[in-house]
Amino acid sequence: MKIDSTHTVATTVSETRGRTSVSQPGGSAAAEVHLSELAAQLQSTGEASTFDEARVAEITRAISEGHFTINATAIADRLIASASELVASRRPD
Repeated sequence: MKIDSTHTVATTVSETRGRTSVSQPGGSAAAEVHLSELAAQLQSTGEASTFDEARVAEITRAISEGHFTINATAIADRLIASASELVASRRPD
């Protein structure tokens, strides 16, 4: 299989009920992608995501020294909250 990198596709972007819709010409339903408002904001910033460099260094040091502990309860709570948000976002309005 050969991938043709010279093929370009024009896209159309529009705002609909707080979501960004991206579709290819022809309007085929299979070619549409709906992004959440947050995803659209993240895409439109054009900036690299920000992070706390000092915190990353602190965690890296703790891991290398064997002092890093994982809070499984906090991870589980955030995973459940994320899944709940995803399910709620897919419910019809």
